[in-house]
Formats: sequence, structure tokens, C-alpha cells
Amino acid sequence: QVQLVESGGGLVQPGGSLRLSCAASGTISSINAMAWYRQAPGKERGMVAVISSGGNTNYADSVKGRFTISRDNAKNTVYLQMNSLKPEDTAAYYCNIDGLKYGKYGLESFDSWGQGTQVTVSS
Repeated sequence: QVQLVESGGGLVQPGGSLRLSCAASGTISSINAMAWYRQAPGKERGMVAVISSGGNTNYADSVKGRFTISRDNAKNTVYLQMNSLKPEDTAAYYCNIDGLKYGKYGLESFDSWGQGTQVTVSS
């Protein structure tokens, strides 16, 4: 099994910064893409940022220039640095990681989600 543990959410004033972390553990062989999604009340979950195994990144238009996604392959961890936060960034943030794990009969693909961490931007 693969488990994801997120941390770093909280309450911040507009214009402030937060850094989210998501660490993967378990019988991991390799990790492909690592991504952050968010879901505000009454809205669908949407992609915020994604980083490939080669380090290529892609961002939602609403966060370009303010958020930065990065990864530490040695620690199986993905980060989301969020700067210049706005009230509309308020949401539950979820990490998503896919890759290969050691299963009972060899390598198996996995696609796992974190439990979510709340980010609230308010004065």
C-alpha cells in the first residue's frame, strides 16, 4: 500500500504565504507525476499544479506566478509553495501521486490521494 501524508495548511491573511508538503510512503518502486488539487465548498475538485518525473511543471491559470510546485525524489515528497495568497485560494488541498509499487505478484501501478489539508485565506 501507498500512503500520503499532507501538512502545512492553515489560516493566513491575504498576501501571505504557506508551504504545503505531501510525503508518500509504502512499497514504492517509482513515482511518475505528483500533483496538487483543491476543492472549495460547493465546487468541483480542480488541478492546481503538477510536476512530472522529469521536473516539468504545469499550473492552473489562476495560480501562475504565485504558486510553485517542487519535488524531492529522495524523500518521495512534493511541495507547493503558495505566495500572494488570495481569499479565492481558500479550499481543501489534496496531493495526488501515481507510480509503481511492489505488489504481491510484482510491480503494480498506483494512484493515491492525500487526506486533504485546509487552506483559509482571510483577514
